[in-house]
Amino acid sequence: MSERDTICALASGQPPAAICIIRLSGDRVWKLAGELLECGLPEPRRATLTKFRDEDGNLIDEGLALFMPGPHSYTGEDTLELYLHGGPYVIKYSLETLTQQPGVRLAEPGEFTRRAFEAGKLDLTEAEGVADIIEAETEAQKAQALRQLTGGLTEIYDRWRAELTGVLALIEVMVDFPDEGDTPDDTVRPILEKLDRLIAELEDALGDRGVGEKIRDGFRIAIVGPPNAGKSSLLNRIARREAAIVTDIAGTTRDIVEVRLVLGGQVVWLADTAGLRETADVVEAEGVRRAERAALEADLRIHVIDAADPEPPKGPVESQDIIVFNKADLRSPLLAPDGALTISAATGEGIDTLERWISSFVSQRAASVEAPVITRARHREKLSAGLASLVTARQLLEEGVGAELAAEDVRMAIRQLGAIVGSVGVEDVLGAVFSQFCIGK
Repeated sequence: MSERDTICALASGQPPAAICIIRLSGDRVWKLAGELLECGLPEPRRATLTKFRDEDGNLIDEGLALFMPGPHSYTGEDTLELYLHGGPYVIKYSLETLTQQPGVRLAEPGEFTRRAFEAGKLDLTEAEGVADIIEAETEAQKAQALRQLTGGLTEIYDRWRAELTGVLALIEVMVDFPDEGDTPDDTVRPILEKLDRLIAELEDALGDRGVGEKIRDGFRIAIVGPPNAGKSSLLNRIARREAAIVTDIAGTTRDIVEVRLVLGGQVVWLADTAGLRETADVVEAEGVRRAERAALEADLRIHVIDAADPEPPKGPVESQDIIVFNKADLRSPLLAPDGALTISAATGEGIDTLERWISSFVSQRAASVEAPVITRARHREKLSAGLASLVTARQLLEEGVGAELAAEDVRMAIRQLGAIVGSVGVEDVLGAVFSQFCIGK
């Protein structure tokens, strides 16, 4: 993408709508306003009612124009927003008119925010917060995205980088002035204490069980059990639609069927899986393998016991897992194992209670970390690499085998933290980050 281009895009929802917003950014904004708006270039930061015409003078629409001169704008460039009627043809005609002008083109996904990042208006975690708040479906997602957008994560990462920079300075003093009369313990002990505290903080952040990512992406819940236990019927009952095929034939479900729900104020991915049993059928065997993997990776498992042929759940049952005794309309609930929830996927009996149990689990898990430091896999990867470098640096200093090597490891940790906020070495990830944005942002 060329920064010399002026970019434009629809910045509001898809038509039809009462109002649409067309956003422009770049050094040709003033010329476009002078040629296409009846009012010319509007007074900065004052909405101006005006007529919008094409290059031949034909009226496109009448609406409001808002000019925000750079560098005091979202992108750091001259920015113009047109508030027009949100009909499909008005939008199409407007964008065609704008992109026919020299040096003007449609924006790529996330390009406005990328320009804001490159202009120093946002760091990379704040830019990711912009994308997250646009996509937020729940209060928890909104709160997490707002914290990230307003610099909550940046503050933490910047503090770690500042403290590590201080540690690096102390180590370099050891390297540059090795014979200043201090004993090794007097020199190294303060550095080790600082490293111990920072290592503990990074370990705490990484030990959050992925809560930040799960709030953003959703908690995984797997429905597991033998064939014909009613797993697909249970999925359909909770989803309030026929998401999975239900038949009396054992082995009908052979792949993972997922539905996205909001329970307990959190996004939840509920997965129906193949019945767990030994089988010579190659396709069904693959379904069983996938079911076992889904169960292993899930945050919560719902073990379904078939009341018509009750057997204990297969595989390990963790303390947070839920055991349900299905088909209670056909068999006595007295046959249910202790602690199991009696339900009927066919009639809906017990489903409300099951949903409350699931909601309680995900809401408690989301609240188990007060303010997650990690909200994306990218953050976790960089933070893990930084932690490994600090552990190595500490070991080298404690063993007294190479302050120079320890200094390099601390530098590596600083670079990893810098890559999270986008201050160093992020060219390889910028395309991936901003490609996930909507076009007008």
